[in-house]
Amino acid sequence: MRIFILILSLSISVLCFAQTNDKIKLFLDCNAYCDINYLKTEITLVDFTPDNKAADVHLLITEQSNGGGGSQYQLIFYGQNKFKTFPDTIRFNTLPNNTDFENRQLLSKYIQLGLAPFIAKTSAAQYAVITFKQAPQTTATTTTAPTKDPWDFWVFNLGSSGNFSGDGVYKGVEYGGNLSATRITNDLKVIFRFNGNKEKTTITYKDPAGVTPSYDEVYFNQRISLYHQIVKSINQHWSYGYDVSVNNSTFSNLKIQSILSPAIEYNFFPYKESNNKLLTLRYSVDVRRNSYIDTTIYKKTSETLLGQGADIALSFTQKWGGSSVGISYHNYFVKGTFYYNVGFNGSVNVRITGGLSFRTGLFAGLTRDQITLSGEGVKPADILTRRRQIASNYNYYTFFGINYRFGSKVNNFVNPRFEGNNNFFF
Repeated sequence: MRIFILILSLSISVLCFAQTNDKIKLFLDCNAYCDINYLKTEITLVDFTPDNKAADVHLLITEQSNGGGGSQYQLIFYGQNKFKTFPDTIRFNTLPNNTDFENRQLLSKYIQLGLAPFIAKTSAAQYAVITFKQAPQTTATTTTAPTKDPWDFWVFNLGSSGNFSGDGVYKGVEYGGNLSATRITNDLKVIFRFNGNKEKTTITYKDPAGVTPSYDEVYFNQRISLYHQIVKSINQHWSYGYDVSVNNSTFSNLKIQSILSPAIEYNFFPYKESNNKLLTLRYSVDVRRNSYIDTTIYKKTSETLLGQGADIALSFTQKWGGSSVGISYHNYFVKGTFYYNVGFNGSVNVRITGGLSFRTGLFAGLTRDQITLSGEGVKPADILTRRRQIASNYNYYTFFGINYRFGSKVNNFVNPRFEGNNNFFF
């Protein structure tokens, strides 16, 4: 009898807790690196919901690279239902050498800080644990730049890569390296970058009948580029600068190419709002000197060209989803001939309602300026191995998809079983 009374008392206590513990429902809208499983295990005082309409808080997370080589996260808390009067925005920076573990700890910390005012309005607040202790600064930096930096805000990156592949008739080796030095502040952006890559492809031709002996054909591809950029801020809308590049590419028939391109850009929105919306218009002029590996289809071994370009880019990241669209244009000033190219790209990811979302993307280009094409002909093997560029008036790429999610509106469970090798890719 006593056991029965004890069980009944526990049942009533659990029922009362369920009735009084009105956890807020959180919809996580992440446009950055987010370890969802980790966040679910660390933040247990809310219910994660996949339905943005049913959520009490819609959390939009965006990320941008900062000048130090890390990232700036922006967390916008949109209150919904009874929390409509509780909007809030939090920003924090990560360090360039942070591990994924450290970054997800920081993200969890700032999400919890942002959720505190919402939870304080519910009965679940009694179960919250709050600690206000000064901790040594390790992985976070403030949004205000430090007054002194021994590196003067310069960031350097050095890397190399390579791969080997093959089968019975094919062997390939590729290796390359890169080096960059950047200095980015609110007033000035300075970039130096080097990239080099070389490929060797060996194809063995065999006669199935064994009448003729087998033989190998070897193909090389090489790309080397040096790039420098300076961009100076004028105000929250205007900036100007220049690009300089030196390139070598067997694919594009370029022995050496040098380009100088000054430009000016106007942002219709203040640059400080670039996490959420961006609309830029940029105009540039350029002078380039080309020296070719093979004589081109226009009987040129080298030439100097003047040109101009313009591009406009628009992007939004909002509660309803995200979208971006861009148009680019360039032409050369060549007497008697009009060489130009036009490119268009766009993508949309729209959350229509509840669990229904739609996404689509497109890139399309008109190419009327392939002045570097080799005039000595291209072998079929060169085309198959993409060793040499061939003539084409256009190119395009498109994708689309629709997704509908339904079922439980609250699911905080994390179960990573049988996922060990699912995240391993070459």
